[in-house]
Amino acid sequence: MAAAAPSVPPAASARARPAGRHPWLSVVWAAIRTPRGAAGLALASLVVLIAVAGPWVAAKPPDALLTIPYAKPSGELPLGSDFLGRDVLSRVLNGGWALLLMAAAATAFGIAVGAAAGISAAYLRGRPDSFIMRTVDVILAFPQLVFALLLLSLLGPKLWLIVLAVGLTHAPAVGRVIRSATLDISERDYVKVVELQGMRPVKVMSSEILPNLISPLMVEAGLRLTYSIVIITGLAFLGFGQAPPAANWGLMINENRSGLPLNPWAVIVPAALIALLTIGTNTFTDAIARVTIGVERRPEEAVLLDDLTPRQSQ
Repeated sequence: MAAAAPSVPPAASARARPAGRHPWLSVVWAAIRTPRGAAGLALASLVVLIAVAGPWVAAKPPDALLTIPYAKPSGELPLGSDFLGRDVLSRVLNGGWALLLMAAAATAFGIAVGAAAGISAAYLRGRPDSFIMRTVDVILAFPQLVFALLLLSLLGPKLWLIVLAVGLTHAPAVGRVIRSATLDISERDYVKVVELQGMRPVKVMSSEILPNLISPLMVEAGLRLTYSIVIITGLAFLGFGQAPPAANWGLMINENRSGLPLNPWAVIVPAALIALLTIGTNTFTDAIARVTIGVERRPEEAVLLDDLTPRQSQ
């Protein structure tokens, strides 16, 4: 007489995941409470505020011809004029929101595709793993800017395509990081328990593995956002982006670089804002990484953040 298979009680599927509905908020809050995180968030928030509120507070239309090209700063034009005689301050205030939206969208797309690829490769193994990782290797063979330019040259410089191209350049690196973390998580007891209960692989990956990848995903999101800003700005500098006369920080640098001796503010101000945004984002991301690995952590946060961080198998 065959022995009955042992049943697994539902209570045994309790996951070793942090309590709370939004545990990623605990990571963010812990990073903000560090000097490094507070400084990075302040820098990035300042630039985001300028980009978001700028179009509402700009005193003049960004495309209005007001004076001679490269006019010096004055009471009427605090930052002078650009190569066509337009107000530099108004163009700076109007030139950041599209960059932020495109960078955020490209980052979200790249993180989503990379996370899906990395989790699927690590959990399914076998042929799916080989196919996904070889595809990743092919994309990684191209530098990010070159890959984006290749897609844009084939299909045209459309804004949605820029977002898609930049997001695709992030996916392979994100996929590699997430695959490595998933290999460890997929061997944990709570994953094995729900597998014995007959949970479908898609459900296991989405409800059991993905929530335990919060920390590496947050670090990758901040890092890829920095890269998105730099790449999209570089594409705008090269003429792949919003078409003139639209205000765009990357385009402003290209348009006015020949007039640096006459009115350097038309180049310095947008370049400084881009630099502050990337530095602030990168600094805050570094604070998140330090918190999750325990370099900067308060004692009361140790248990929660330890549960959020995937560990190597013993």
